[in-house]
Amino acid sequence: MAAPLFLLLIVGVSIRLFLFRSSLADIIAERVEVVSPLTAWKRVIEGLALLDLGVSPYSGDVFHETPLIIYLFHFVVDYAEITFMLADVITAVALYLAVKDYNTQVLKKQRFELEADRYPMDCLELVRSPTQMYYIPLKVAMFYMLNPFTILSCVAKSTCGLNNAVLGLFFLCTIKKNIMLSAIFLALATYQSMYPITLCAPAMLYIMQRLYIPVNYRWGSFWWFVVQYLFIYLGSLFVIVCLSFFLLGSWDYIPSVYGFILSVPDLTPNIGLFWYFFAEMFEHFRLFFLCVFQINVFFYTIPLSIKLKEHPVFLMFMQLAVMSIFKSYPTVGDMALYLSLLPLWSHLHRFLRNIFLVTCVLIACSALFPVLWHLWIYAGSANSNFYYAITLLFNVAQILLVSDYFYAFLRREHHLTYGLYLKKKDGSEATLVLK
Repeated sequence: MAAPLFLLLIVGVSIRLFLFRSSLADIIAERVEVVSPLTAWKRVIEGLALLDLGVSPYSGDVFHETPLIIYLFHFVVDYAEITFMLADVITAVALYLAVKDYNTQVLKKQRFELEADRYPMDCLELVRSPTQMYYIPLKVAMFYMLNPFTILSCVAKSTCGLNNAVLGLFFLCTIKKNIMLSAIFLALATYQSMYPITLCAPAMLYIMQRLYIPVNYRWGSFWWFVVQYLFIYLGSLFVIVCLSFFLLGSWDYIPSVYGFILSVPDLTPNIGLFWYFFAEMFEHFRLFFLCVFQINVFFYTIPLSIKLKEHPVFLMFMQLAVMSIFKSYPTVGDMALYLSLLPLWSHLHRFLRNIFLVTCVLIACSALFPVLWHLWIYAGSANSNFYYAITLLFNVAQILLVSDYFYAFLRREHHLTYGLYLKKKDGSEATLVLK
């Protein structure tokens, strides 16, 4: 599989190089679907200019990235294109290796269940074969490397690509059950955008299950592992935050980065749900609805963790999707990360109900974004309602996609327990309803 992966990376890098050298690069870098006030490259350039003049890049209201990002590009700004392409390559390779290792574990567990006769005889067709799973790691890498959203994000030099690389490495280290590196990369991801803190739960659940630690709060080994992981995670986060202070010489970046993410003062249009709603909001209601909107990212962590505690990798997929949909300044690059994991759940396709409709809606919305933007901003024949309507439809489609996979996953697990062809007490065919 090394040769196909290498060929895939060559093709992906070649496409990016071609677009970097084309006239489209400047147009893509201005698209509000691809960059946000947090991740835009032109804001990084502004921050670097202020830093070179001896002025704090956070003194104004332009730069909102973390200090480590600006100091990274302070040294590699002349190689920015290579940096972003390398970040995509790292993400694709990390996802490939992680999925390959995860599939090995799934096959071992499945073989054990089959030998123990724990599957009903009529649901053996739901069991995954090694042949079906062989190309899944390569498909995952391809879904990331050749995804138009990922390519656009790279060509626009959106710092979202760097965050995806960190999350990809976190995913790999978690699957490899490396506690220290998993916690360190999760701390880096949290340092960049706060929201990945919700990935603590699936990471701990997966590593505990791989180390055969019972997921039971009555066991001392469970709490010892939780304390150990959180200590490394919070300690790494503390070190990174302090390092940022020593580099910058002040704490100015905290309100400028994390305060900016939480308070959403910049209402530049994007593909998220915040900008239009708060542009129309009465000021005295703003704080209440701000809390309601922000809590969405964190609210689903506990119920999903309880429901999917035996399936932490799928829980991680769900959390990535929730972050992409409900964060304050999302871009298509955030969406590309969880979309790349869809081949991992290809065995759920027979239970999906709306996949064709959702796919068509996502493609149509992606095509209509620049059209309605042009009609609103340049032609003057539309207004912000048109653009927000397509944004709202885009997010509804994402919610339908994720909920459809969630339904399909739970239905398959139910059939693996009770059989594929369910019967009522009177012998008639039963209908499975997800409540």
